[in-house]
This record gives sequence, structure tokens and C-alpha cells, in this order.
Amino acid sequence: MSKVKITGHASGSGTLTVTAPNTSSDRTITLPDATGTLLASDGDGSSLTGVTGAFSTLTDTTVSASDPTVSTNPSATGHIWINKTDGETYIATDVTGGANVWTNVGGGSGDIRTTYTIDSLVVAGGGAGGGYARAGGGGAGGYRNTYNSETSGRNASSETALAAIPATVYTVTVGAGGAAEAGGFGLPGVNSVFGSVTSYGGGGGAMQSQKARPEGTYGSGGGGGGTGNPGGLVGSSGNAGQGFDGGAGGTYDAGTGMGGGGAGASADGYDAEGSGGTTGGDGGAGLASSITGSSVTRAGGGGAGGIDANQSVGGAGGGGAGVNAGSHGNGVAGTANTGGGGGGCSGSTYTTGGAGGSGVVILRMATSDYTGTTSGSPTVSTDGSDTILVYNASGTYTA
Repeated sequence: MSKVKITGHASGSGTLTVTAPNTSSDRTITLPDATGTLLASDGDGSSLTGVTGAFSTLTDTTVSASDPTVSTNPSATGHIWINKTDGETYIATDVTGGANVWTNVGGGSGDIRTTYTIDSLVVAGGGAGGGYARAGGGGAGGYRNTYNSETSGRNASSETALAAIPATVYTVTVGAGGAAEAGGFGLPGVNSVFGSVTSYGGGGGAMQSQKARPEGTYGSGGGGGGTGNPGGLVGSSGNAGQGFDGGAGGTYDAGTGMGGGGAGASADGYDAEGSGGTTGGDGGAGLASSITGSSVTRAGGGGAGGIDANQSVGGAGGGGAGVNAGSHGNGVAGTANTGGGGGGCSGSTYTTGGAGGSGVVILRMATSDYTGTTSGSPTVSTDGSDTILVYNASGTYTA
């Protein structure tokens, strides 16, 4: 039977004697003396080992005022890192020199791991052309680009590519074009999204005697309608870094005066001819990108409705043409998966503006980084050492 004996000392320390079961041997441990040192081993005065007073003294735990980095090299998985400044706690789950993975077990997010670059072109759906006589053209969908220092919409600088975190699922949303509608304003396009990048849908074109709707945020603006009021009616504004402004409709006289063109990613929509003019404004041009390996122009604005044979044209990059009044026809739709704006209609009857073209999201990364894990059936191709994914419909990519 074991026995415990504690003997006090005048120095303030004590002796704890423990006999292990079924043995006759005693083990003596000296409790802290007046200096607070825990002594050991049968009164020989040496320090007792294997006892610590803080996490920072453990060999598999680090307490620091900052987070670890991918270059922080622990000896093995399971190492604990505590940031004493913000309380975040990490565990090493993959130990690879210079490319370690530290999993956040505090907030459960914000893991620290090696990233890789994904370039993208994100184009939103184009706006529809106006759906009643002398109508404005629809604006192109917003255009945002990170590839190879190419220009983004409204001639803005190329944006910063995504630093992709392995095992993260990134959502890809491809915006629809604004739907064709008779007897009213063209409907705006729908936003396209990749990760934290959002491109705004193009603005719809206005119908006769109306300016393009000012409310909302558009990639490129829709054109204004033809009007009997002096000075015409302005188009809606595009977004900085995404697209230009819609053209103004003209003042009509004796049945003339047409709508303004929808804007594109690289140019404003053209204003209609002045007082008495018979041709609607052309759509603004889009932008070209070689992210897929060859140059393709996208995000052109829609042309406006007119009444003469010289009907307006859509902007380069998928913009639909306007229709002249002699045809009493519907505006031409923007091209699918370019974000082109729809053309405005014309004529005295309730005709329909052309629908906006749907958007597109294109990703490009090193083939050595490509995981092959996607949804939404993107088209996959290669160009040199890179892999390109073209999403014509919404999906995901897992880094």
C-alpha cells in the first residue's frame, strides 16, 4: 500500500514522500522553496524536469504577437500557433518547407497556405434595347480584366489577379442579358461574378420621349429615347472601371428624331442626329482581350432605332443593331456570351427592343496549378503552359 508523507521545513519548502504501490521504495520530491523553484529527486537539490508554467514553453506550441506564414516551418503536423494579439489559433496540417498549411481553428476561417494566381475576364449581361418607337440602344455589360495588363472597361487599368487559396471553392456567376420587352424601357442585364469581382449588367435603352433610367448601377449605360423636347434625352451612365455612358436621343420634328446608342466597354454610345435627324445613334465599341489565346472583342453597345435606310449599327463586340421605322421591326439582340447590348426598335407600333447578350467569365492559370475540379461545364483549353476555362453559364472552380 502506498503512503504519502509531507514534512514542513522552516525555509518554507516541504518534502513530499510517495511510495509506489507494491514496492518498498520511497520517492521524495521537494516542494517549492522560498524562491519558488520546484526541486526534485530525493532532496539532491536539482530542478524537477517536465513541468511547465505556460503554453509558450511547450515544444509543440508557439505563442506569438503575429500569425504564422507559409514559410514558418514547424517540425511536424499538429504544431499549435497562438496569436496572443488577436486570439487566432492555428494548427499545422501540412508541413512542406516554405509551403506549409496552417489551419485556423479559432474563427474557423482564414487559413494560411500557399496561393496561386488566376487571371480573369468577367463580362456581365448586356442591357436590352428600348421597346417603343425611336428607342435607345442597350448598354453593354460591365467589363473587368486582369490578364496580361490588358485594359478594363472605360479604359481603366488592368486589375489585380486573384490569389487563389487551394481547396477553396470559387463561385462563377454568368449574368443573363436583359430580356426583350415590348412597349417600354429595355431591361438591364444581370451581373456576372467571380470571387470578389462583380461586373454590373448593362443599362437598358429608353423608349421614345424618355431618358434612360438613371436609377441603378450599370456596366455601360443605355441610350436615351428620341423626343419632342429641345435638346433630346440623355442616356444612363456607365461605371468607372467597367464601361461608358449611353448616347443622347435626338429631338424629333415632323416624325423624326431618333434614340441614342448604347455604350460599350471602350466608348460612349453615339448621340442621335440632331433636330430632324433620321438615324439613331450607333452603339459604342467594346474591348478586345487575348485571355483565351486569341484576340476577341466583347461588350459592344446596342444601336438605336431609326427611320431611314441607314439604320444604326451595334458596337463592335456583340452589340445588336437598331431597326429602322420602315421595317416596323424589333431591335437586334446582342450576341450571346459577349455582354453586347440589344438594339433599339422603331416604328409607330409597339415593337420590341433586342435582348441583351449574356455575359461570360473566363479564367486563366498555370496548367501546373489547375485542379480540374469544376462545375457548370466550362470549356477547357490550353495555351502554352496555361489552362483556360470559359464559363458560358454559372458554375464553380475549386482551387
